[in-house]
Amino acid sequence: MEQKENYRFNERSAVLRLAILDMYDGTPNLGMNNILEILTLFPEIAVDCFDVRGKCEVPGLNYDIYISSGGPGSPLQGDGIWERAYYSLLDRLWLHNQKSNDKKFVFFICHSFQMVCLHLGLGEVMRRKKESFGIYPVHKTEEGKSEELFSGLSDPFYVADFREWQVVKPNYFRINKMGFKIMAMEKLRPHVDLERAIMAIRFSPEWFGTQFHPEADPDGMLYHFSETPKKDVAIAKKGSKKYEIMMQLLRDPEKLVKTYDQIIPSFLNYAIQNLSQQKISVNIQI
Repeated sequence: MEQKENYRFNERSAVLRLAILDMYDGTPNLGMNNILEILTLFPEIAVDCFDVRGKCEVPGLNYDIYISSGGPGSPLQGDGIWERAYYSLLDRLWLHNQKSNDKKFVFFICHSFQMVCLHLGLGEVMRRKKESFGIYPVHKTEEGKSEELFSGLSDPFYVADFREWQVVKPNYFRINKMGFKIMAMEKLRPHVDLERAIMAIRFSPEWFGTQFHPEADPDGMLYHFSETPKKDVAIAKKGSKKYEIMMQLLRDPEKLVKTYDQIIPSFLNYAIQNLSQQKISVNIQI
């Protein structure tokens, strides 16, 4: 079911259209506000939000850019309706890009990343032994060292990582066959006999996904986790020492703030540049 058009902002000045695929199912979160905050920096983009899991709202192909959010719960479970509509949209977008010069740009975040990896058979999707909760280093792969969206980020770089589920055990046959590239992996843990999660994949020049939260705003997180009961929840999950380390990392201008400033804004700038060229080409042909 398609949502009626309801522009959140930028309607008058926009030349491009973006659909946010809200996967939070009504759960209170920082992610959606962070995505919308980043998008206020791009007046050329008009924005619609679609409640995919809560209301089975799925857009059509009449958008230029799609951002599919994080969300709670298992990526393996749905109600048999919304996830079929979601996967159908992804299939149609992918097929469109194979056949058309009018490309559609898509960014997948965390829960959405897990779902697209499941859908395409790119690895094993499983529950983590322990929930990932905090700010952690992520390592670039060899391909990731030349990834434009990671330009200016250290190796490792730091990310907001909140996961009960994970994509592990890459299916390299499928990944290589489809021309995908793994761009980042979970932090090195030589003392732990556990699989490292895939943390980022370049699906195509127009599609990119991360299993972390590149939209996470360190200032917003500082405020969020300084409040009771959020502070109590964080300490209960990770202990007071790890809580303090997380808060220190949030204050460090060389850590999460660089990831926040770099990845999604770079993705949007690249999309805008390429979509603008597409529109110019179409106008010239006409």
